[in-house]
Amino acid sequence: MKDYARINVKWWNKVTPIHLHSELYNLTGFKKGKTTLQSIELEEVGSVQGKNLLHLMCHFGMDTLSWARKGAIVTGVDMSDESISLAKKLSKEIKVPATFICSDIYQLPDVLDKKFDIVFTSYGVLCWLSNIKKWAKIINHFLKDKGVFYIVELHPFTNILSYDFKIYYKYFLKGPYIDDSDGTYTDWDAKIKGLTYEWSYTLSDVINVLIDQGFKIEYVHEFPFTIYDQFPGFMEQNEKGQFVLKDKKIQIPLLFSLKATK
Repeated sequence: MKDYARINVKWWNKVTPIHLHSELYNLTGFKKGKTTLQSIELEEVGSVQGKNLLHLMCHFGMDTLSWARKGAIVTGVDMSDESISLAKKLSKEIKVPATFICSDIYQLPDVLDKKFDIVFTSYGVLCWLSNIKKWAKIINHFLKDKGVFYIVELHPFTNILSYDFKIYYKYFLKGPYIDDSDGTYTDWDAKIKGLTYEWSYTLSDVINVLIDQGFKIEYVHEFPFTIYDQFPGFMEQNEKGQFVLKDKKIQIPLLFSLKATK
């Protein structure tokens, strides 16, 4: 059996420096105090003042630290050692306290013994999950009673579409499938060759694994915009800086959010 996590970590370690200096992440603005959180999660998660927040799959920690700036006591987790190293450095540089842990989320109970008020994850995380049922168990494990799980994510419907906006994949294909495309989502022209293993889940998959863990689904929301140039050449930014499809006749969901309580 292939070590999918090790192969994926290798790719993430390569692209993290590219992401760090990208326009999408806007590190310079962040260091000056600009939040990296989008209006969706800011409005839907609400006040985090004084709450313990676990950020699963946090990359190099900008969203985690943005929550800390909002008053949360934060712990960020990612499997990329390059990302976590940068997150720790960034935390010290901007003088915002945070705990960062390098771990595969499935192994997180072996290295973290704490319960949280909020478990948060966002934007481009589901495709890296080899086992979505175990993912839901991990969320349940780390949440306090009456705690909140929140996800905002690329809509699973978009998984059927290729980068050039053609129907290419099967909605119900779970994977793993290989992505060996060039570049990365912050720069499609970056001189880097991809080799990652990814998975695809339906919206009902996400809802049902949480229900199976005893969560109450508070809501599921869908949105006709996204946060990056997901389909180059077919998207434009609106007045709010959100990426929408140029062809207004095409109306498909691009993001979804979900809130569940334990």
